[in-house]
Order: sequence, then C-alpha cells, then structure tokens
Amino acid sequence: MSFPERVRIVEVGPRDGLQNEAQTVPAEVKVELVERLADAGLKTIECGAFVSPKWVPQMATSAEVFQSITPRDGVAYPMLVPNMKGFELALEAGVREVALFAAASETFSQKNTNCSIEESIKRFNEVTREALAQGLRVRGYISCVLGCPYEGEVSFDTVLMLTETLLEQGCYEVSLGDTIGVGTAGQAQALVEGLTRRVPVERLAAHFHDTYGQALANLHAVLQCGIHVVDSSVAGLGGCPYAKGATGNVATEDVVYMLDGMGIDTGVDMDKLLEAGRYISDFLGREPVSRAATALLRKKAG
Repeated sequence: MSFPERVRIVEVGPRDGLQNEAQTVPAEVKVELVERLADAGLKTIECGAFVSPKWVPQMATSAEVFQSITPRDGVAYPMLVPNMKGFELALEAGVREVALFAAASETFSQKNTNCSIEESIKRFNEVTREALAQGLRVRGYISCVLGCPYEGEVSFDTVLMLTETLLEQGCYEVSLGDTIGVGTAGQAQALVEGLTRRVPVERLAAHFHDTYGQALANLHAVLQCGIHVVDSSVAGLGGCPYAKGATGNVATEDVVYMLDGMGIDTGVDMDKLLEAGRYISDFLGREPVSRAATALLRKKAG
C-alpha cells in the first residue's frame, strides 16, 4: 500500500456544513465564504442544495447563492439535488454539476428522503439521465456506509449495490459517507478494499464525519487503498438533520495539515483557508471545530 501524490479536496462546508445551523446564514455570507474558499485554492466547492426549505430552511437561498458567485476557471460549484424538482430548479439557476444522494440504510433513506432505497434508485436514475442529456456532471453520495443511527450496522452488499448502480447510471464519482462518524480505520479500510474488488478506486471519494474523533485516522487508512478524493468542511462545520448527535464533516484545515505533513499535494493555501474558516466561525459566534485551525490561529495571534 502507498499514498497518493496528490489529493483533491471537495469542500462541502457551504452546504453540508451549514445545512444544520439553527442560525440563519444570509446568502451574502455564504457567497463570501465560497469566494474565500476559492481564493484558498479549493477547486470543488459544494455551494448549496435544491431541497425543500420546509425541511432544510438553511438551503432556501441556494439559487441566489449560486447566481451571486463569481465563477472561476477550473473551479466546480456542484449543488445537491434530491429529485427531479430539485434538478429542474438547479438547471434553471444555471448549475453545471449536481450531486445525488442515497442511503445504505432503509430507515435512514425514509427519514432523509421519504422513500425506500429502491425508490431512491429510481429517482436518481431519472435525474442522472436528464442531467447527462443536458451536459451536466453528476456526483453520487451514499450515506451511512459505516453505520446507521437507526439500524446500527449496514450491509456491505447494499453499499456495493448502490456504488455500482450510481456509477452505471453515469455518476463520475461516488462519495462514501460515514454520516454519523462511527467508523474506525479498520472498518473504513475493509470497506474500500471490498468495493475496489468490483469498482475502480479512482471513482471513489471519502466523506467522513468526526463524531467519535476517528475521521483523520479513517482517511489515513483509505488513502493507503488508493482513495485520492476527500470531502471536508471548513472549520469542521456541520451535522446531519436526520442523524441526532452527529458532528460535522472532518475539518478541511485538519485534512490539509495532515496531508501537508505527509508531503501530499492539495493545492490549498493554509493561511487563506484559515481566514475562510475564521470568517464563517466569527459570523456564527464560535471557535472553529478544527484542532489545526485553533492551534495555528493562536500561534499567529502571538
């Protein structure tokens, strides 16, 4: 096993990071956050979601956010869509890349999308077909790959089936989500090793939450399996409205600090990333949920 020379970081803070915030974050603050993240060198920044504002009110301004961003060459701004209605709104807003999501747990699927796993497959098949016909790129997410808040253990066969289905239907990449952060390094590595017997590792990404403090260890483990795309959230923002107690995605600052120390290129400027994290943390009125950010900012302060 060896580590990749370069890792692409998918920044999910403006969507996954902010979706569970009780405090309303205005569109202009989200736009400023996205611009600062792009300044830091991040090339994929998930900006929002076209979901029902009744269920996820924080995402109600997603169209305004997307249309207010100054597009940059080489930077992708994907938006999450749950169904055809969300896709149509994304298309109307001018979005060129969308993300779809399914769950490896029947109960979580019902709680999160109000449909079964089988029904979710039919939904994203419809969306993927239309998106590809319109020339959009499509990324897939699978939630609860290492555990479910309602069912506990999940089936590897279900994760494999969903991964293969998303790829067959046209997703260029599938992000494996430990939504509640219960997985350990051995479990994460075993999952990826099992999947890569059937699917190319180049088509997989890691999306690990840090509820139990295992996210960096899990990432270190799957990088050795050939994973070279990592989802993370600036300042460790986040949580899941359908997974009580789950904390945010692994902090981007912590990921960059670890990878920099390993000599792995990310293309991310840590100083500018710290400023982006401090900007949104100051707005929310709390310290960054990132050990690296906290230490580095204190060091800078004197």
